[in-house]
Amino acid sequence: MVITADRRKRELAAALERRGATVRHAPALSTVPHLDDHALVRDTRRVIADPPHIVVATTGIGFRAWVEAADAAGLADELLEVMSHARLIARGPKARGAIQAAGLEADWVAESETAAELRDYLLAEGVSGARIAVQHHGNGSDGLDEAFRGAGADVVGLVVYGWGPPLDPVAHEEWLRAAANGQCDAVLFTSAPGASAWVASATDLGLLDAIRAKVSAGALLLQAVGPITAEPLASAGLAVQYPDRWRLGALVRDLVKHYGEDCLTRRTRAGSLVVRATTAVLDGKPLPLSPSGFAILKALAEANGSVLTREQLGEIMPSGQSGAHAVEAAINRLREASQARALVRTVVKRGYALAVAA
Repeated sequence: MVITADRRKRELAAALERRGATVRHAPALSTVPHLDDHALVRDTRRVIADPPHIVVATTGIGFRAWVEAADAAGLADELLEVMSHARLIARGPKARGAIQAAGLEADWVAESETAAELRDYLLAEGVSGARIAVQHHGNGSDGLDEAFRGAGADVVGLVVYGWGPPLDPVAHEEWLRAAANGQCDAVLFTSAPGASAWVASATDLGLLDAIRAKVSAGALLLQAVGPITAEPLASAGLAVQYPDRWRLGALVRDLVKHYGEDCLTRRTRAGSLVVRATTAVLDGKPLPLSPSGFAILKALAEANGSVLTREQLGEIMPSGQSGAHAVEAAINRLREASQARALVRTVVKRGYALAVAA
């Protein structure tokens, strides 16, 4: 599984690895904090000097970074004092959690976690004459400042972090190509900007059609944390899934359910076999297979007990290793790697078959 996120990637990876997944990090973007940004400090001073009636927190990481930036400038106590007298509006539970971590309480939380719901809520109340401080997410283009100004509010917008290019562009391109070539099971997204950057890179590399074909064939899963994150993928014609609850925990549970139900599984005489895009698991233990061994096992699993000849198996082996002796050697290595000789049975004068349990 490939994680395209820079933020919270370790948390997500740990949750997946505890459930047996092999995880690769290939962030499509990097998060760039603005702790030394003079504009942020300047605008924070404006907020302190002319306290807002309403403070809008759009992201948890952004709100925390704002307080950290204020602290670095010696302004944290004054900023928190000003916020304690304002109405605190959160775009979802992550922003609310950050507000609580700062020792404050949110007055209202958008259940849909969208800027649109937050905007509509405040506009319905009326903001004419109100002073509003808005902490923006990374790309700073949610339209809140314009909407509130249009309704007569005095608005201070604060962009606390931004997006930069991937820190490891080689890994980013490598795993895009792996997705296009069917060499990974799933690609995971936790932010809309990250999803947009991933689609843009796939387009620039000429891989989008191949990825779309893999997704349509069910050979590749694109999983987003929620509908906002999923939108850039869907707009590119890519089928994408997301959980009913827009949380990392729900995303992990959906992945566990998906691979428990939809991957290639076989009951064999050696135990329960699960075959995915690049790995095979026997009774919960990943098998250390060579590329040729994995290709043979996958073909035998797809045949589901039917016999495949040495010639048929030779065709799927790497170039130069397709003879009968090479197939026999690969089968022996496969049996040794699985520590279960009963996994593959030899059918005399015909070939080999997966030892499917009756």
